Parts: sequence; structure tokens; C-alpha cells
Amino acid sequence: MERHQKILLIDDDPDFVEATTTVLQSKDYQVVSALSPEVGLQKAREEKPDLIILDIIMPAKDGFAVCEQLKADPTLSKIPVIILTSMSQRVGESTVAMSQGLRLEAEDYLDKPVEPKVLLSRVENLLKKK
Repeated sequence: MERHQKILLIDDDPDFVEATTTVLQSKDYQVVSALSPEVGLQKAREEKPDLIILDIIMPAKDGFAVCEQLKADPTLSKIPVIILTSMSQRVGESTVAMSQGLRLEAEDYLDKPVEPKVLLSRVENLLKKK
């Protein structure tokens, strides 16, 4: 049987996690979620996902810090990361977040709210490259 690709979703918004999980599962992805950055890093180490979708604005530790830790860990650094955030709407200036996200070696960057088909196509593209 073909192994379903595993996606780790790190976001502190339970409604967003639930909606995104539904979208990803519609394409037979196995979804593991974490509602905090600390749990997200722990699950990344335990689950060894094929891809990580990471929110930026979270309490305690933001997604940039999480991405930095992922990319600094030799066992996790090859996992593609999609940064997903509503930050540019809040700040009104996406170039700061965008450049910081790309500097952190995230493989992709999407603004919330994201269309399900856009999210799925970006996920698919990154998983093909693996």
C-alpha cells in the first residue's frame, strides 16, 4: 500500500487547523497538528513529516524562530516548510515578513486566508521536489 505523505501543521488557531486538516485530508495527506511552537518542534522530531506548514504569529515563540530551529537541526533541515500567515494584513506591509521568511530558507510563503486549491498545489509542488 502506498504511504500517505505526512504534513505537520503548526498553528495556534484551532479553527484554522481543523479547516486546513480537512482540505489536506481531501487529497489523502496524513495530517499531524500542533497548536504551539514547542509541540510543533517536538512533533517534527517524532513524526518526521514530509512537509511542514507553519504559522508566524503565535504566542511565546513565533514561526520565524521555529523555522530557524527546524533549519538548524540536521535531522529536520531537509523538510520543506511553507510559512502561512496573516501578518502582512496586520502590518499592511508584506515585504518585511516575506523577506524574513525567505531569508530563513522557508521553501514557500503564503498569506492567510489561502484558497484551498492554492494551498494544495503549493503542497503538491514541494512534495514532488523531495
